[in-house]
Amino acid sequence: MRIGYDAKRYFNNSSGLGNYSRDLIRSMQEYYPENDYILYTTGTKHEAVHENLKVRTPGNDFISKNFPFYWRSRGIIKDLKEDKIQIYHGLSGEIPVGIDKSGLRSVVTIHDLIFFRYPELYKPLDRMIYAKKFHYAAQRADKIIAISEQTKRDIIQFLHIDENKIEVIYQSCHPAFKQPISEQKRDEVRKRYALPVDFILNVGSVERRKNAIQIVKAIEDIDIPLIIIGKSTSYADEIKTYIGAHNLAQKVKFLQVESMFDLACIYKLARIFVYPSTFEGFGIPLIEALYAGTPVITNRFGVFPEAAGPTSKYIDPEDIEELSSAINSILASSSIQQQMKSDGLNYVQQFNDEIITCKIEKLYQNLADDQISLF
Repeated sequence: MRIGYDAKRYFNNSSGLGNYSRDLIRSMQEYYPENDYILYTTGTKHEAVHENLKVRTPGNDFISKNFPFYWRSRGIIKDLKEDKIQIYHGLSGEIPVGIDKSGLRSVVTIHDLIFFRYPELYKPLDRMIYAKKFHYAAQRADKIIAISEQTKRDIIQFLHIDENKIEVIYQSCHPAFKQPISEQKRDEVRKRYALPVDFILNVGSVERRKNAIQIVKAIEDIDIPLIIIGKSTSYADEIKTYIGAHNLAQKVKFLQVESMFDLACIYKLARIFVYPSTFEGFGIPLIEALYAGTPVITNRFGVFPEAAGPTSKYIDPEDIEELSSAINSILASSSIQQQMKSDGLNYVQQFNDEIITCKIEKLYQNLADDQISLF
């Protein structure tokens, strides 16, 4: 098959949707090398090109060259036809306008609809644009991939899509989290980032709905530091203000890592991974933690039990005492820690690359077969 991908996030996002795009395409290329994969992008900021992948950028005609956003949303269809693409996959909730009338088959991945659930977190104009794009993609794509059962329910509720059009296919994570890391490498990373011997870890975009400040409050009376990995934001500044006002500077450290390997190593060094987010489409850091063998504490509501499994520890993110108690109970028992590590590793195997890419390949093949049957 010849498969085209919307590669905007692949090249231009260093985390989140970018990781989803890179991991999916890498895995498809590994397990189904007989397919041809072509990446369509308006720019290539992120150096993530894999071997044997063709990259298509806007042409030299006046409109494509000067209005790349127009090419991505409309003009791209001409190139898809020239490249004899059979399946076009929008990896981040968008597909080109008119693709449903082009004779091409299309798939769109929808990660979450948080802007519908929590509109107060978004600017009105952004909400309007997102709603229009997601409505269009969900209605016009031949198939929708939801990355969780939670997202599938939201697509049905907010976009009014027939559930038979939606297939839940989970996402995996970078191979670095699944590989053993020697004690020598762990020591090197610990020293390079000046990490303490024991620490609690939180990873992700540092924004209000992720509730990192709840962890800071929960560990005030616990003798263990917290490492927060994420880009600097206005919410991170609020957390730092709280840290300063409560004399917690020695207990909380913000980091940005240099590579996925370093991040995986830090997960493995952590005693506990705490993720008290209010809402996610899936929560890939939970999968990373489970693969790394790190005990997880997370939200008991929404998608989180789906991602973190039956033996992670669950709390109400608004309940500081419950979070503090959960941290203490895990720290106090090495047997609980070992059991959580073992059970977590068993549970997370359902998210491995081979299982996920097999499902995606089957979805592509079914659409390609349907396309052939039309002619």
